[in-house]
Amino acid sequence: MSASDQASGFTRPRLVTKKVLAKPQREGDGAVVRRSIGRSELKYVDPFLMLDEFAVSPPAGFPDHPHRGFETVTYMMQGAFTHQDFTGHKGTIGTGDVQWMTAGRGIIHSEMPAGEGTQTGLQLWINLSAEDKMVEPRYQELLSKDIAKAEGDGVEVRIIAGESMGVKSPVYTRTPTMYLDFTLQPRARMHQSIPESWNSFVYVLEGEGVFGSLNSSSVTAHHALVLGPGDGLSAWNKSSKPLRFVLVGGQPLNEPVVQYGPFVMNTQAEINKTIEDYQYCKNGFEMAKYWRSQSVD
Repeated sequence: MSASDQASGFTRPRLVTKKVLAKPQREGDGAVVRRSIGRSELKYVDPFLMLDEFAVSPPAGFPDHPHRGFETVTYMMQGAFTHQDFTGHKGTIGTGDVQWMTAGRGIIHSEMPAGEGTQTGLQLWINLSAEDKMVEPRYQELLSKDIAKAEGDGVEVRIIAGESMGVKSPVYTRTPTMYLDFTLQPRARMHQSIPESWNSFVYVLEGEGVFGSLNSSSVTAHHALVLGPGDGLSAWNKSSKPLRFVLVGGQPLNEPVVQYGPFVMNTQAEINKTIEDYQYCKNGFEMAKYWRSQSVD
């Protein structure tokens, strides 16, 4: 074990086991996303179904579409998005804000840019266990100013979910999850503990960094890094510019995953039933019959 590993306090430092470059692709109505989890090279990191880094300029966006069986976490990097759904919930999240939506048994909603120019952010899909898939939809929304933060020794972290540097997020996660946004100044390093039973990954937003082991090659923006087993992650910024990345971890569900677009269940029969419920506006989709989103000014 190296001196830096000992300094971190980890007995089993997590190393990078897979690296995937998120390439731009079309999604929604004219939107562009960089998808890392949820593509052929990296279909699933239990319990995480998808991670998109989106860049959307009006009039493009994500018009009315359904979800069932999982949660969506939208984290705005720049600009603003307006969300509307068939329960009457409507709101706009701006730079640094987070919307944590539990779709549960059914939501139809729209997500559209709320300003001029390019709006950017991340959207993460978190699977729900079989017993939670049909819960009633709910929201947790955090304004940027209310997100817990901690800093020290050239490291700043925004704690969207979970805990870092002794600071906890108030967000309730049905599927136990950590979601941390780190910024490391040049020559800074971080050591973050991760529950040993959890799966975890890193997504690099800006700059370049070294992850897992001090002698690993540096990794640049738009790469997702799947981490192997262990009790924590170390990262170093050896460059002359700031490094920003998110570290996401969660308790695996270890359940079958059957996905049909925006529906994620455990069996094909449940998917067939979901499609029928959606088509006939029943069992959670009743309000779909008469609802359409309104245009965003």
